Amino acid sequence: MTDSSEHCGGRYSYGLAATLSIIAGKWKPLILYFLLDGPKRYGELKRNVHGVSAKVLIQQLKELEADRVLARTDYKEVPPRVEYALTPLGRSLADKIVPLCIWGTENMADMVNRLVERDSLL
Repeated sequence: MTDSSEHCGGRYSYGLAATLSIIAGKWKPLILYFLLDGPKRYGELKRNVHGVSAKVLIQQLKELEADRVLARTDYKEVPPRVEYALTPLGRSLADKIVPLCIWGTENMADMVNRLVERDSLL
């Protein structure tokens, strides 16, 4: 493996580290995945991303927006209407999450069993 720090602006040693810094967070990959099929309002995302608190969802949406992988559109209406959508950069990243989703679906039963075993050892 070659040192790619010159390609990552010197901040990261590998492209994977740069990518992980963007998607770090329990819910960010799911947010990106659910935005693949088009813009979503906050409530839709909250329903899709089971188990996330309102505070954490808002925080992670703000971070993804700051990283320019999603765009927030406020329609300035009453009642308020805000939508979140992938930017072109975000779409290119979210597209890479799809193979992980497929792998997870194909191996879910085995992974669940392994996680139960692991948790019983801890």
